[in-house]
Amino acid sequence: MRGVRIIGSGLIGTSIALALATKGIPVQMADSDNERAALAQDLVGSADVGEVDLVVLALPTSHLAPVIAHQFSLYPKSAFIDVGSVKTKPLGEVENISGLASRFCGTHPMAGREVGGPEAARSDLFEGRPWIYTPSPSCDLDVISLVIELIELLGATPVKMTAKEHDSAVALISHLPQIGASLIAKQLHGGPEAWLALAGQGVKDTTRIAASDPALWREIISMNREEIRPLLENLSQDLDHLIANFDDDRAVETFIEEGRAGRGRIPGKHGGRARDYTFVPIVLEDKPGQLAALFQECAEITVNIEDLSIEHSPGQFTGLVTLALSKDDATRLAEHLALKGWNVHPTR
Repeated sequence: MRGVRIIGSGLIGTSIALALATKGIPVQMADSDNERAALAQDLVGSADVGEVDLVVLALPTSHLAPVIAHQFSLYPKSAFIDVGSVKTKPLGEVENISGLASRFCGTHPMAGREVGGPEAARSDLFEGRPWIYTPSPSCDLDVISLVIELIELLGATPVKMTAKEHDSAVALISHLPQIGASLIAKQLHGGPEAWLALAGQGVKDTTRIAASDPALWREIISMNREEIRPLLENLSQDLDHLIANFDDDRAVETFIEEGRAGRGRIPGKHGGRARDYTFVPIVLEDKPGQLAALFQECAEITVNIEDLSIEHSPGQFTGLVTLALSKDDATRLAEHLALKGWNVHPTR
């Protein structure tokens, strides 16, 4: 990949550019807002791009058709991708532009943040994340190869889907959660400020994506209504059933259990099946090098840490590190640490 031109200097476009820049690939940024484009280009570095192998359309899908038509007239031999959250409508627009369909592949990186703009961009935004690509039957093989190269360069995992399958999938795992978070956050308007000051991590986690850009989500929901509407109807039916049976403790418990079971279906680390981890609590002294030494112990007996949490308050002389591992690894690690004199507590 010799050079990339990115149209759209927001979070996704600039994050792609930053990641490519770390690989030594020259990137040229463009945006209808010249100040955003200038900021993104300064973050990325030199705009000296020779051959443009790939043009990335990182802009609202409603603006795609005229922009991609103009870019195709400038770079007819380049490959073209978009990164929007809906794939069926853009594909139809591309097929109406003569000669473009063979040079275009729809894509959607399953990564983002609730804040936008080039100032929010991160070069590691896509690492370890799925990146869907939706080539049409007429898409040239060299374009598909370039798309896969891009995805893998950015540390993401390529996932091939049809445009229709993509739109159904993201309605369930992205668009519906956004609506749910916004519905819950909307209820906070009625709460006194003193109550909101008590909010803990639960409500913050549940409503995090409610801070997303309203204009962006208006467009996404509008373009994917057909896939989202049945999911909202199912959600409404479940809520009506809960309200109707709210005095039945067993019905309430069943509702919570069904939600728990649904949550458990979300894959675990590296996209594998969700796992029940065993947790190893270790109390550490608050002094330099303790975490590094702990990780070295894990490496010494080749156990794999799946996740970890750290609980420590300023001024506290100790901290609690809880490691999540497979059951066998947790047992081996706990025994090893105990023999080495670490303050390890029973696994759970």
